[in-house]
Amino acid sequence: MNFEDGQVLLIDKPREWTSFDVVKKIRNTIRIKKVGHAGTLDPLATGLLIVCTGKFTKKIDEYQAQEKEYTGTIVIGKTTASFDLETEIEEVGDVSHITNEEIQKAAQQLTGDLQQIPPMYSAIKIDGKRAYLYARKDQEVEMKPRAVTVNTFEITRVQLPEIDFRIVCTKGTYIRSLARDLGELLNTGAYLAALRRTRIGEFSVNDAQSLEQFVTQVKATQV
Repeated sequence: MNFEDGQVLLIDKPREWTSFDVVKKIRNTIRIKKVGHAGTLDPLATGLLIVCTGKFTKKIDEYQAQEKEYTGTIVIGKTTASFDLETEIEEVGDVSHITNEEIQKAAQQLTGDLQQIPPMYSAIKIDGKRAYLYARKDQEVEMKPRAVTVNTFEITRVQLPEIDFRIVCTKGTYIRSLARDLGELLNTGAYLAALRRTRIGEFSVNDAQSLEQFVTQVKATQV
């Protein structure tokens, strides 16, 4: 396999690895510098990460722009500063009165063209500095809304306080922000407890390999 000429690698990103950690591991394994990924996944998320090598790094923007699909779990009645499990959980209130109908209606309100406010705990740059660096120092900065489109927000299981979902959306959509917004619409607060990216455009996580499998495969050819 010639990595310099260009390859598109489909990797099932492990939990607690950053997307850059995966790129770094692949770079060290295949021993070339030109390696990049098409679309960051949060460290606590798993699933499809497209990694391009060599000449194919020119295709990163093209892959990054494609539609994404996610599955995961939202917990209502509790919130966190990062909208996921990166920060401490705060109790908000009782959720026993929330009906399936209210949950479906809230998900419907978060479908279509939206002006979404990204999380403070994100890699968005504000005055040349990552937003999460301000957040970790408890410094308030204005997070400007951005236009995103949620094509599908399907509720697949409700077992309060947990709500499972499938979301299909455009590039730049923060699923953590959708979790927060769902909680606000239900007047209960919410955070994202689990997230898995299952598809980017025509690429499916079912065709991806684990990082461990990839490294083992490459090392076998280097012997």
